[in-house]
Amino acid sequence: MRISSINKRYISLASVICMLVVWKILSLHLRSDFVLPSPEKTLVTTLTLFGNTGFLATVGTTILRGLTGFIISGILGIATGIITGINPNINAFLQPILVTIRSIPVISIILLALIWFHPGAVPVFIGMLTMFPFITTNVSDGIRSIDSELVVMATFYKISRKRIIRELYIPAIMPFIVSGASSALGIGWRAIIIGEVLSQPEYGIGTMMQNAQTFLNVDAVIAWTIIAVLISFIFEKTIRWIESKFITWRS
Repeated sequence: MRISSINKRYISLASVICMLVVWKILSLHLRSDFVLPSPEKTLVTTLTLFGNTGFLATVGTTILRGLTGFIISGILGIATGIITGINPNINAFLQPILVTIRSIPVISIILLALIWFHPGAVPVFIGMLTMFPFITTNVSDGIRSIDSELVVMATFYKISRKRIIRELYIPAIMPFIVSGASSALGIGWRAIIIGEVLSQPEYGIGTMMQNAQTFLNVDAVIAWTIIAVLISFIFEKTIRWIESKFITWRS
């Protein structure tokens, strides 16, 4: 198992090196920093951003928007998922709504949100609306995956409802919640950045990317993109860590 894990790390490292090599070759071929700057110049720009005065405010505001949208969608998604998982009629009623929300282009929602909300609230709304269907669907699937005979048996032996929820429902739906949260954050994070690019709030990674693009600072656009990817990676690892702790607890 340990050898397999080490091999995977080497393969992942080789993949990163391959991307950097291709990037370097393309930058040498194009010979223009206005089209594609070199990896080393982009690295310098990225490190420079960390020293900027408004860096923490910019990154912190975007993270706060992401967490706010995620928490709201998590609360609504878990509640809706439980209801749809328990009641087939409500599930049949809400399915077309969830499919519609998933199918609407993000840009359409953003354009409408720009009319409805303050620029700073647009990314939060977009993130929440994008993540909500994923969490709802996963929780609903988790509820329906529970063996109904186990519930009947627990009720027959007069096991308390609190214990049934703690030892039957929660262990059953938690993997689905974690999976849904992981998928939702992956999609929602990108939607939040797009929302910032178009709504242009005072602080935000998307705002800085748009400003850099306006002045043809391609290296800054890529640098902010790298920072956004790093933040997304950290959130992904955090969710996986929570998942591993849950698996240990359930065992």
